[in-house]
Amino acid sequence: MARIALGIDIGGSGIKGALVDLDAGDFATERLRIETPQESTPANVAAVVDQIVDNFADQLGDGPIGLTIPAIVQHGVTLSAANIHPSWVNCPAEKIFEDALGRDVVLVNDADAAGVAEVQYGAAKGHPGLVIVTTLGTGIGSAIIYRGVLVPNSELGHLEIDGHDAEKRAAASIRTKEGLSWSEYVPRLQRYYETVEFLFSPDLFVVGGGVSKKADKFLPQLKLRTPIVAAQLQNRAGIIGAAWLAVDKGENPDQLR
Repeated sequence: MARIALGIDIGGSGIKGALVDLDAGDFATERLRIETPQESTPANVAAVVDQIVDNFADQLGDGPIGLTIPAIVQHGVTLSAANIHPSWVNCPAEKIFEDALGRDVVLVNDADAAGVAEVQYGAAKGHPGLVIVTTLGTGIGSAIIYRGVLVPNSELGHLEIDGHDAEKRAAASIRTKEGLSWSEYVPRLQRYYETVEFLFSPDLFVVGGGVSKKADKFLPQLKLRTPIVAAQLQNRAGIIGAAWLAVDKGENPDQLR
């Protein structure tokens, strides 16, 4: 019998959920998407998450639920807020979701969830070393995974490089905003990845985010010691990773809650 969990990805514009077959590493159902409330407060977002859970309740039963959110999440508390309402800062978010749903959930950073999915099922599946997954989008998200174990909330998009917050120079949104050609954008990526490489000496970089669909435009031009590859799971990664982390937390509960 397949292991099934529900993954829900909370974004600035949409909240998406699907049941995940954890043996196959892919969706077990069609994805359901509902617009993120214009006022994306914890209560309003929790109400939408409740709708998504209700949609899958019959198939899910008492299975685990994992949620991603664009925020630092430390022991169930959101410490930041990117593209969501500022009231998420220092918010006991996991408890708010559990109270709204009447059941346990696992809340994780969105880039961490995507990174775990790539290591478990995607471009870094089975990798035995240190993997750094980055998501190039509105900002730069990151996940650090060593021998399959996540080091959460790394926030490598906020490294200061040459006097700039890294994502303010190298995020995919900046390329669009400034109208940069690929030849103009690649040096910014080079500077970013060579800095991360020097600081962490990873065994593999995985690059996700929407821009990874055009990986052939920039990855071959980067000159690094570390192999660097495009993510494979695309926009499914957050949901799949959230579901996997929900199961993992059930087996390895947080001792610091």
